[in-house]
Amino acid sequence: MVEFPDNRLLIDLCGEYDKNLAQVEAGTDAEIIRRGNRLVIVGEADARAAAIEVLGTLYARLEDGKPLESADITAELRMGLAPRRKSDDVEGQAELFQSDHIEIKTRKKTIQARTDAQKTYITSLFDNELAFGIGPAGTGKTYLAVAVGVAMFIGGHVDKIILSRPAVEAGEKLGYLPGDMKDKVDPYMQPLYDALNDFLPAKQLTKLLEDKRIEIAPLAFMRGRTLSNAFVVLDEAQNATTMQMKMFLTRLGEGSRMVITGDRTQIDLPRGVPSGLSDAERLLNKIPSISFNYFTSKDVVRHPLVAAIIEAYEADHEAMLARKKT
Repeated sequence: MVEFPDNRLLIDLCGEYDKNLAQVEAGTDAEIIRRGNRLVIVGEADARAAAIEVLGTLYARLEDGKPLESADITAELRMGLAPRRKSDDVEGQAELFQSDHIEIKTRKKTIQARTDAQKTYITSLFDNELAFGIGPAGTGKTYLAVAVGVAMFIGGHVDKIILSRPAVEAGEKLGYLPGDMKDKVDPYMQPLYDALNDFLPAKQLTKLLEDKRIEIAPLAFMRGRTLSNAFVVLDEAQNATTMQMKMFLTRLGEGSRMVITGDRTQIDLPRGVPSGLSDAERLLNKIPSISFNYFTSKDVVRHPLVAAIIEAYEADHEAMLARKKT
């Protein structure tokens, strides 16, 4: 039995109709019975211990004034229980799955790593001048990169933030869209604006954009520049050609950090045009000071169905490859 002193926080811990408790039950194989300000944990010893550990961590989160969402519970189940679930692995392996949380503090919110791959990725962004984040949609590759960029900008480690994407046409010709050049390219850049809006107050963001201390521009606009004292992110890098990727990587200037993110399964380049992301991975993976970070469907932090959809497509692709070999 576990007792929680603050009934108000206990209500938040349990969630509406005890949905949070149900999520913890599903993740630990324990049964949780609510009795007043106490929770009775029923099940095998390991399951009970796991549930108590998770509930204690989540309650401490609420005591710190942080919100508790379904994704936070999923993160704690993934990360906090990893050492127990991995107990049969080689000695020392549990150190890779410690429950210590890595946080990124921005002006509007604090971001926590929700999977072990995200923890490794965030650490790599702070430790390396050039880092790659490669994996499926919904794993936080770009979101976390922008968050780290904002944190480093706020801390005075860089003078500006530069965010870029290839403006690859996918069904609708760029020239057919209404408006001037900014109006035409802004729809391609919208995910980057969305991330920034999560981390910076609207007035401050507008001022920084006006002063060019934050720039959001298509990849083609990077040609001829030297990007010094900046945190630079290239998103959707799978849609950069080999020459574009080489051009972008060689923009790296003194005092800058560069992050390249992409998903090799979502290439929109014309048939026969190789992806610059794949070439960069092949050519640069032996350089020690360049970090490559990989995500899988297990790192998806959007709706659980997103992970299931990605796994279904991956399984179909593997089956198709198997049929070709026979």
